[in-house]
Amino acid sequence: MRQDSAPVTVIDSHAHLQDPRFAEDVDQVIERALTGGLEMIICIGYDLESSRAAVELTRRYREIRAVVGVHPHDAKTIDDRVLAEIWELGRDPRVVAIGEMGLDYYRNLSSPEEQKQGFRAQINLAKKLGKPIVIHDRDAHDEVLSIIKQEKAGSNGGIMHCYSGHLPLAIELMKQGFMISFAGPLTYSNAKKTVEVAARIPLDRVLVETDCPYLTPQSHRGQRNEPLYVWETTKKLAEIHQKSLQEVAYITTYNVHKLFGV
Repeated sequence: MRQDSAPVTVIDSHAHLQDPRFAEDVDQVIERALTGGLEMIICIGYDLESSRAAVELTRRYREIRAVVGVHPHDAKTIDDRVLAEIWELGRDPRVVAIGEMGLDYYRNLSSPEEQKQGFRAQINLAKKLGKPIVIHDRDAHDEVLSIIKQEKAGSNGGIMHCYSGHLPLAIELMKQGFMISFAGPLTYSNAKKTVEVAARIPLDRVLVETDCPYLTPQSHRGQRNEPLYVWETTKKLAEIHQKSLQEVAYITTYNVHKLFGV
């Protein structure tokens, strides 16, 4: 975790502060993060209700920005009414992107066809708003990339969140305009492939995140994840690239500012 003397801050580019596991102490969680050196937290929606809650948090904390959209698990809920409300939420200047959207063929809580339709619809909504997108991809690498190319999804930039794919995919995603984001799994002892990929990606295309309350980094395994722990992933990324913690924090923070225009 960051030392008090560190001269720079860091940004958690993907957190779910509106998750029920934060219901009792979200204010304390946010204060710990801000006191511990986080400059900003990007709060990510995963359905209509959580997107509304993310926007509400931006009204309470100037250090929070929101991303609004529907996760592939809930793609079956997407209709014209849902898209219309995502559009209205997305017009708020404190909403910096649309998502998290994408495909998840691991659980298939919505059918593959529903997921693909919802993914395409949200890509096009983001393009009309002129905002980047945040993508969730699990066990669907080829189809995600195919849709990205067909829809020119990276035209306003975007993030492949919690990256778990191989290096050739990451290279192709970067060509399409995407940043690659790493979360707590980068710190796991069995994360050899992810570490190898992280080592080959230039830092000016990398973000760090927690995906809290999920994917707690190794040093806090068994606990609820929270934004403060993004320092653990930043530290691991610094080790991989043989850079100082301060330099990697500075670069990944700059990348967020550049992508989101904040």
